[in-house]
Amino acid sequence: MTIKMTRIRALLASTLLAASAAPLMAQVPPPPAPLPGDGPEDGKLKRIFHDSDEAGLKRNPIGALFRGDLRYADRLGDFFSYQQIDAERAAAQEDLRRLNTIDRAKLTATDQIAYDVFRQGTLTGLKGLSPEIVALTAVRPLDHFNGVQGFYPDLASGQGAAPFKTLVDYENNLKRNAQYAAQLDIAIQRFREGMKTGVVQPKLTVRNMIEQFDNIINEGVEGSTFMGPVKKFPDGIPAADQARLRTAYATQVRDVLIPAHKRMRDFLSGTYLAAARDSVGLSAMPGGAKLYDYLIEASTTLPLKAEEVHALGLSEVARILKEMETQKQAVGYKGTLPEFFEFLRTDKQFVPKSADDLRLRYEAIGKRVDARVREQFSLIPKTTLEIRPVPAYKEKTDAGGSYQQGTPDGSRPGVFFYNTYDLPSRYMWEMETLYLHEAVPGHHFQISLAAENEKLPAFMRFGGNTAYVEGWALYAETLWPELGMETDPYQRMGGLSDEMLRAMRLVVDTGIHAKGWGRDQSIAYMLANSPMAKTDATAEVERYIAIPGQALAYKIGQLTILRTKAKAKAALGAKFDPRAFHAEVLDTGSLPMPVLEKKIDDWIARTR
Repeated sequence: MTIKMTRIRALLASTLLAASAAPLMAQVPPPPAPLPGDGPEDGKLKRIFHDSDEAGLKRNPIGALFRGDLRYADRLGDFFSYQQIDAERAAAQEDLRRLNTIDRAKLTATDQIAYDVFRQGTLTGLKGLSPEIVALTAVRPLDHFNGVQGFYPDLASGQGAAPFKTLVDYENNLKRNAQYAAQLDIAIQRFREGMKTGVVQPKLTVRNMIEQFDNIINEGVEGSTFMGPVKKFPDGIPAADQARLRTAYATQVRDVLIPAHKRMRDFLSGTYLAAARDSVGLSAMPGGAKLYDYLIEASTTLPLKAEEVHALGLSEVARILKEMETQKQAVGYKGTLPEFFEFLRTDKQFVPKSADDLRLRYEAIGKRVDARVREQFSLIPKTTLEIRPVPAYKEKTDAGGSYQQGTPDGSRPGVFFYNTYDLPSRYMWEMETLYLHEAVPGHHFQISLAAENEKLPAFMRFGGNTAYVEGWALYAETLWPELGMETDPYQRMGGLSDEMLRAMRLVVDTGIHAKGWGRDQSIAYMLANSPMAKTDATAEVERYIAIPGQALAYKIGQLTILRTKAKAKAALGAKFDPRAFHAEVLDTGSLPMPVLEKKIDDWIARTR
């Protein structure tokens, strides 16, 4: 679900969790108990992880809430202040200092992996917290894809991550709402600082944000997403309290939230838009090239350069086009490949009859995958999965599909969201591959298995880098033959279209941010090389403009996993078991690509 990131979305991506009504934890949980084989150094390392995690939750209480830890549920956190950035930098420096006191050679194999993951993540984080990078990111606090306005209304809606089971839950939400409004005002201050240095968002991104705030404002009071929690109360809330809360929520929406949204909307439209840049790529922004180099490394976990990523993307696009030609011939289409793309976009046989039709089809796909998945996986998450439409208030700018994680205790399921906006563009030939990516065995398996593994330190259970998390989900799409999917040539075209999307991202993201490509040029490239709808291509390109570098991680991660699998198959021959391979990839949470490759090399050596 999820994915350059602003400080807000970076936090949510690092937790990768949806909240539950977990019991209130009034005391600091103790460090994890030693595992069999642990020595003194393992104990010291686990203490570092524990202390770092606890301190991080205090600095970022929203991360605790998304984890189901309600100790700080009355606080939203500080997203935009320089004091918060200084605190994060100091904490990372202290973590690294303590880590350097550990003798890695004396750790167990699992803790050596944990050490490596923690070290690389801390070092990468420190780069992002350096003054020169902060000067390029802090003054652009919101965008249309990752801004607080994109996730917080859902959190506070009664249908999102925050629990609404007790009177305290309702009171805490009122407190968080007030803090959210204050955060918007701080964001305006940061935007004004960027106007002075010329480090500003593109006009395109600003217009999209204005539209988002207009949508929220136009809901009014009674129709506001923020009124969701008081539309229906759980048992146990007295009638007098229900009446009081309805009044308090309506008053807050009218007097606090709508005015805060209007202040931001009016600032963006009346002041900031004129100062925003016409260009869409980072290379046209002061310091942008340096920032893009960092964002590539942060997203892929590899020290790649834009030029080599661009070349890799062109190579992958050419390869996938050949496979698409094969599927075009398989269905007997006589025209050119671009004409076939247009046929797939426009023929009514591929359009779902209704939103309910889309839901029923996804549920049927889920049952088919479940019938075969144990042939490939020995590790199956306990967390259940639900299938839901994207909430209406954000469907226009949301992805075609996304995933929101449940909780390890099972109190909240994982959710696969499908988008019903512009229904004629939700082609049925893309449904099977989308389910494999977002649900099973993609995000739902990987994220849930990590969170359920209590043997891992919290940062590995609940953390994640984009290359691994999205690389795994894209790799999951390649398991279509083993899972009995995409037997129909049109569905296989859907699989190739999805893979093509991730290959084109390597070309277009680097094209925009390192080669001066424009929005329209980028959309045209995507339409020329895939059957994706213009609605989707437009949303994709505007996403790359808003969050440079993030979209590169998918294909880089997938190719890394595929490379390690091919290496294991070649080395092990008949001994290769896909269930064992998948368990090895999944059983230690999200890993940076270099750490994952070393882990698989060690597994191959042991298995041989």
